[in-house]
Amino acid sequence: MSTHHPSGSGSFVSIKGHPIHPMLIPFPIAFLVGAFLTDLGHAFQRESTFWPEASLWLLGAGVISGLVAGATGAVEAMKVPRARKVGSTWIHGGGNVVALLASAVNWVLRWDDHAGAILPTGIVLSVCVVLILGFTGWLGGELTFRHGIGVSPDVGGSTASRNTVGGGDPRV
Repeated sequence: MSTHHPSGSGSFVSIKGHPIHPMLIPFPIAFLVGAFLTDLGHAFQRESTFWPEASLWLLGAGVISGLVAGATGAVEAMKVPRARKVGSTWIHGGGNVVALLASAVNWVLRWDDHAGAILPTGIVLSVCVVLILGFTGWLGGELTFRHGIGVSPDVGGSTASRNTVGGGDPRV
């Protein structure tokens, strides 16, 4: 079965050809989804101080790591010509900016009163961020796997090299 990817675009921000942006994005996603989960923990166990404190730290880590991941993604979007041409690049980036802004607001709201800002405002913001990240993460996967953004410039070579692992028969 043949899977055709357009000729790859390479990556502008990479280490020995390995793009950095996909290495960084799991961190803010994990931290911000974790903040939602600790918000739920607080909703079900309000007497505990653990959940609000954990949420505060996870939001902070999510915002900071998201800024770093976003910076690498922004450089890729600006420096890789194919990335600029794909419309979903801008939706992906814009959605992630919205998610980071909402997370930053959520973090600041909790600074003085960790628990008091969770219900209902904080948990609503956390739910919105998780939904946005689900959508923008899907778009990021589309950019990589369907459009070849950030993939080695060698993608799109011969059929044999594209469709085999270890030199097997490309018809399999």
